[in-house]
Amino acid sequence: MDERVNPSLPSPADEPTISELDGIRYLHFSTPWVQGAMRIKNPSELVLAYARQMMAWLLFLAPGKESTIGILGLGAGSLVRFALKQTRSSVVTVEWNARVIAACRAYFRLSKSARSTVDQCDAANWVRQSRNAGRCCALMVDIYDAHARGPVHESLEFYQGCYRSLSDSGVMTVNLFGDHESFPRNLANIRAVFDGGVLELPEIDVGNRVILAFKGPLLEIGALQFMDRARLVESRYGLPAVRWAKSLLRQRDFRDRSRKV
Repeated sequence: MDERVNPSLPSPADEPTISELDGIRYLHFSTPWVQGAMRIKNPSELVLAYARQMMAWLLFLAPGKESTIGILGLGAGSLVRFALKQTRSSVVTVEWNARVIAACRAYFRLSKSARSTVDQCDAANWVRQSRNAGRCCALMVDIYDAHARGPVHESLEFYQGCYRSLSDSGVMTVNLFGDHESFPRNLANIRAVFDGGVLELPEIDVGNRVILAFKGPLLEIGALQFMDRARLVESRYGLPAVRWAKSLLRQRDFRDRSRKV
């Protein structure tokens, strides 16, 4: 898929639309594809299963007050709201479509915070900027347009920029479509950039596949210690971390190249 040529000029298809069902508000781009969701009575809850999986980097990192969490693609602001409530870290979000930012402010409780910055910028340009090199302990990449035909950016150069944006022991999560033709291409580029330090979470939400990619040395960790960490994450953040950990432990790449928590 070609990279976006001029992200400063949204098309009519990029106009966000809102729907509600059973107490959940959804963001669309004039199509049935859901770009994000928020439970109205609990805005910080991660409603969609794939959005919860995007936080799986918590199995490997404990973000602190001095850390910065990066998000490429605002959607309905779910990851921003969750990160601000559940951590003390700063959060920088990159979203090229000003209409999406305005919709999140108006309908999805994206309030202004001293710890939160929203950069209106194309993600591919943002990861190339020198000021963002080594900036993020975790980087969550979820960049789709109205047609949802695979990620908007998927090139080797783009993932190299993501790698540079991570701190020395940073972790990236990427939302891909497992049954789309773009999946093997994206996975191959991520593996090439991250020197094979890549794990896959099980497919959920009608084809979504979340990939974890690790920067820095991969150190050994015992399965019992990893499961202890998963139980801590599940208790602290309300995420199904034990299930994730069991799935990761079954992967040979994890057993062969596990890293220190």
